[in-house]
Amino acid sequence: MKWKKQLAGMKAYQPGKSIDDVKKMYGLSSITKLASNENPLGTSPKVPQFIEDHGINFARYPDGYSGALRKDLAEHLQVSEKQLLFGNGSDEIILIISRALLQPGVNTVMATPTFPQYRHNAQIEGAEVREVELIDGHHDLEGMLKQIDEQTSVVWLCSPNNPTGNLIQQAKLDEFISSVSPEVLIVLDEAYFEYVTDTEYRNAIDYLQTYKNVVVLRTFSKAYGLAAFRVGYAIGNEELIANLDPLREPFNNTSLSQGAASAALSDQVFIEKCRIENKQGIDLFESFCLEHNLFIYPSQGNFVLINIKTDSDKVFEELMKKGFIVRSGNALGVPGFIRITVGSIDQNTELIEKLEKILIELGVIHE
Repeated sequence: MKWKKQLAGMKAYQPGKSIDDVKKMYGLSSITKLASNENPLGTSPKVPQFIEDHGINFARYPDGYSGALRKDLAEHLQVSEKQLLFGNGSDEIILIISRALLQPGVNTVMATPTFPQYRHNAQIEGAEVREVELIDGHHDLEGMLKQIDEQTSVVWLCSPNNPTGNLIQQAKLDEFISSVSPEVLIVLDEAYFEYVTDTEYRNAIDYLQTYKNVVVLRTFSKAYGLAAFRVGYAIGNEELIANLDPLREPFNNTSLSQGAASAALSDQVFIEKCRIENKQGIDLFESFCLEHNLFIYPSQGNFVLINIKTDSDKVFEELMKKGFIVRSGNALGVPGFIRITVGSIDQNTELIEKLEKILIELGVIHE
């Protein structure tokens, strides 16, 4: 068969260990998964209420335009309905952008390490990938700017960045966007936008009034707690969205997912609660690291990246044995680190106790 040559050696996305897998591996009855940046508080109570109150005709296709959700989200964001593109998670939006703009003969610029789907989709399309190392967990915007040339088609910015959690500094972001050619699409991925507490951070949608080459990605999978429903979206100028829309798969958001997203969107009190409790969790991890002289990146997401000064896989395995699933830095391009999703207060406290014992046993820290 005539496979694309760039597919040689590529692997499918490798998710973290599942709860059932870990239970079977270690004979455990209870597992706490803090590996995939899911919301430990679940979702708004308005979502299960919506599902209970609204019957779905299983034989009918969903609204391919996501009309009701589109109206609700446009009103919430104060943008035109034509400025929105919905995807089966923001992953599909990344795929759509890559399919539309990347091909052999062009290049794309991104940080490293960052969300791996940027690189993955660029490779599939045969584009040259130009990666610029982070500096102290931050995007090296000056370095990225130097990599942009006449063949550059897309620049990817992840803020807060996954896996480090760093937010791109506002003044530097302003300068970067103003310096990039209008012929280059700037993708600003804000999957963790709702968790940001930095008072200097400006709503990225404001850029759309001035720059036609900026598109903002967000999702209902994180703070809204709808990861199982797979609803992501892009916000851009109407012409840009109209050019991307033909690449969207028809009926890519189910009837149930559209209604659940609208219900979740209507409960901003829940989102504020999530933001507050998430910040409390980050503070707890930062205090633990300060006490034991461990480096932790300043996170504005719902996860933390900690340098545990030893083999990441070893600590990952030891935590699994004790009933906690986290993410080894070896799988994220940051060996020596572990990434932990911020859980509930009780989950965070128990994990820290387990982690402390493991690091004492490994001689990393002392009692």
